[in-house]
Amino acid sequence: MNLDGKRVLITGGSSGIGLALAHAFLDKGARVVITGRRPDVLEEAVRALQGDGLTVSGIAADVATPEGRATTLDQAVAALGGLDVLVNNAGGVRAGRLENTAEADLQAMIDVDLTAPILLTRAALPALRDGGDAMVVNVSSGIALVGAPFYATYAAVKAGLAHFGEALRRELKGEGVHVLTVYPGGTDTPMMKSNRAGPELGFSLEPPAAVADAVVEAMETNAFEVIRGGEVRAQMIALNRENPAAVDERFVGLKPALEQAVKDHSAL
Repeated sequence: MNLDGKRVLITGGSSGIGLALAHAFLDKGARVVITGRRPDVLEEAVRALQGDGLTVSGIAADVATPEGRATTLDQAVAALGGLDVLVNNAGGVRAGRLENTAEADLQAMIDVDLTAPILLTRAALPALRDGGDAMVVNVSSGIALVGAPFYATYAAVKAGLAHFGEALRRELKGEGVHVLTVYPGGTDTPMMKSNRAGPELGFSLEPPAAVADAVVEAMETNAFEVIRGGEVRAQMIALNRENPAAVDERFVGLKPALEQAVKDHSAL
């Protein structure tokens, strides 16, 4: 896909990976709309993105709600005059032992990380088809590939989003809409501020711009997926397929420190 002139909607675009993607798309000549739940943060992000001749606007809405999804799609299509790229980036996390996690927090992860992207994509497909050269980009997580203790529900919804994208890519093959799945590793975003786990526990952080650059490259080559984390992540993924018991044992030794480090990790 050539991003020059493409009309792009990014959910959760006011910070982190979403904001980095907006910068990267604008640099390629795309026209961009970003969404976010907090109007003040969204307004600040739009100001930061705007420059000479750049087309970018913001929509304050919660895509976890039917009203928020309708507002997001209607206003984005109106502002852009159509839609070529939908980036399902908005997400939330609450770490901790499953039995100690409030049901409302579990439901919130399901709503924003899985249900919202599925329903927003469904609603956006007519507009995407009209463009003739369109793409859906689903931002999953490395935890979808290697499940980590204390992230059971987050792993479930992100893995669900990944398989949704894989199946949808095959469903839409030859129909002018491609689907790309992104598996970020640890990324230095506001979502990670309450996570105190460091590299010794498997949470090395890379800049959001590095993820965004990799996504742009993948879009330009119509790749199927982007997996971040380098060779270490690739080795862990391979080991998890070939000998999952070995991964289990590796986590046993990390569990006490990891539980303490992530027990307050919340961004919902």
